[in-house]
Amino acid sequence: MAGSVESPVGGTIVTPARRKHPGRTAAVLTWLAVTPFAAWAVTRLAGLERGAIPTQIMTATPYAAAGSLIPLMIAALGRRRAATAVALLTSTLLGFSVLPRTLGVADATAGRPLRVLTVNLLFGKADTPTVMGLVRELRPDVLNTQELTPGAVDELDAAGLRELMPHRVLQPEWSASGSGIFSSLPLKPMQDALPPLEGHNMPVARVSLPGGAPVELYDVHPVPPIGRYADAWRTALEALPGPSDEAVRILAGDFNASLDHTPMRRLLARGYKDAAAQVGAGLIPTWPANRRVPPLITIDHVLVDERVGVQAVSVHDVPGTDHRAVFAELSVP
Repeated sequence: MAGSVESPVGGTIVTPARRKHPGRTAAVLTWLAVTPFAAWAVTRLAGLERGAIPTQIMTATPYAAAGSLIPLMIAALGRRRAATAVALLTSTLLGFSVLPRTLGVADATAGRPLRVLTVNLLFGKADTPTVMGLVRELRPDVLNTQELTPGAVDELDAAGLRELMPHRVLQPEWSASGSGIFSSLPLKPMQDALPPLEGHNMPVARVSLPGGAPVELYDVHPVPPIGRYADAWRTALEALPGPSDEAVRILAGDFNASLDHTPMRRLLARGYKDAAAQVGAGLIPTWPANRRVPPLITIDHVLVDERVGVQAVSVHDVPGTDHRAVFAELSVP
């Protein structure tokens, strides 16, 4: 603010007002908008997320990819060249990480048909008539269940699952640890397919699929990466085996992980593909379902050997559980 004083020799001495720097303030604000998204892109690209909180935040990468367009527009409209370049690179990296999940098409691979349905039953509270309706409508060959309780087994069998899927490898518990594989095809349990792991049961079975070699089916349900369980979550995902030349492997269940998590990306890199992403449905959220907010993130998956064709994938609401069911129509060589 300009000021003035009387000079002893006459006249007035005027002190000029301090010059403000609106351009500098705008530049700082622009970089404050760009930097968090740039850090997110670097963390995702390099697989740097560590600990429970960063791991959980990483599931929001599809939203970060969309949100990164805002600082890009801010930088471009403000003619901040360096910030615009960084924001453009950020949006590009995040976009290439996410968009391929929406661009897939049905696979024309010929082979033996196999239908897989997976659903987390939320302590066995999932609505039995709805689950049975999906079984009758979609006619899955195998049904992977997580958080399977003894009571849920009784209810499903009383509703007709025993007749439709008499073969099963079950490890139910009166807690979130229970899991089980039901099938209309003969099953053989594989007791030592996985090392002892902390947390949920993850049964494995060999499915006798007519016309060729058997299929190894893994019912996947690592503990969520919350608090001290973050390390156990990572260990469980890393314990899942890669594809085998001797048998086709399919991993289906509640992974408590999105395709942006480093352990999931490493698992896929061993020779798997996400069935939903393969047909352009990879961004359909599966959790949390039946809440006041709509489903936000995709953590329920069917991963298949790269030799397996994916014909279709659909996601279904099931009252009583906070997960949506995932159904995949496959073609096994």
